[in-house]
Amino acid sequence: MTLFLLVLLAALVFEYINGFHDTANAIATVVSTKVLTARQAIMMAAFFNLIGAFAGTAVAKTISGGLVETGAVTMLTVLCALLGAIVWNLITWWLGLPSSSSHALIGGLCGAALATASGNWGVLIWSATDKKGSAVGLWPKVVLPMFSSPMIGFIGGALLMWLLTIVLRKTTPRVVNLIFGKAQLGSAAFMAYGHGKNDAQKTMGIITLALSTATAAKVFDGLPPWTAFLRVEGFKDIPYWVVFVCAVTMAAGTAAGGYRIIRTMGHKMVKLQPVHGFAAETTAALIIDGASMIGVPVSTTHVISTSIMGVGATKRLGAVKWGVVERILWAWVLTMPVTGLLGYGLVLLLRNFGL
Repeated sequence: MTLFLLVLLAALVFEYINGFHDTANAIATVVSTKVLTARQAIMMAAFFNLIGAFAGTAVAKTISGGLVETGAVTMLTVLCALLGAIVWNLITWWLGLPSSSSHALIGGLCGAALATASGNWGVLIWSATDKKGSAVGLWPKVVLPMFSSPMIGFIGGALLMWLLTIVLRKTTPRVVNLIFGKAQLGSAAFMAYGHGKNDAQKTMGIITLALSTATAAKVFDGLPPWTAFLRVEGFKDIPYWVVFVCAVTMAAGTAAGGYRIIRTMGHKMVKLQPVHGFAAETTAALIIDGASMIGVPVSTTHVISTSIMGVGATKRLGAVKWGVVERILWAWVLTMPVTGLLGYGLVLLLRNFGL
């Protein structure tokens, strides 16, 4: 029971960090264009993150039962997956790099599951179909979207900005800024909603995985009847209390802000005006919302970052500060391998302490 409580605590810490680490996903552009102050934008993002977190559980079900063989998962596996993701998120937050919390968690889970299974790669579900005939596994749900969603974000952002440029070519800059200064409030809110809808579900999934593992291991046997809400058989439904706790925790983390990453995405990568912010946010939010509906734990960080790059590239390629982009790309490339190694190593380390 003690180990389960540690897992629950680590999951909530991860969700809180995810909130302030990824605040920039929703509001970097609306801050950099001076449509809202940082504090106003953070409060708005916290509210719409909360609303989005209640909007579905498809992604949570993917995390809880579609990436690794559940028979190879123990409470220690889940704890080490979370710890690996937390460490990487704190490192990238400190460096101001917008890395993916989603891929950090998935990498940690894969590495920890491998260590639990003594290096048996068969515990990783590469590609399969569920009872409904839908594709599940790391390839269709993680790896393919990891490459396709940033490409779609870059191209989509560039196309939308190109269309807006044609439509607005006879409109004065003052009128354009006035229109899109207001419109960007809606696009930023949509982006925050999409972030809550996709990212909050990842922790819902990991907590449900922990509950199911603990139930199968009879951890809750002997507890009073009122604790029945802890028992989860399989992964058909995400308990509502898990949805509520994760939604509130992410909103609280978002309210704490993430100014380091806001500066990187909103100021250092490319100089934006309200129309550019609107195009980037709208593109990213549509992609993320679509992914959430089909249960794909897409990286909101990757999508909004490449949407900003695509929008910036329509001004001219030199408008994007590619040196900053290179640092961001390295963080993306390293996230899953590093967290996988962290998850693997933590399992081996904590086993020596009798966990």
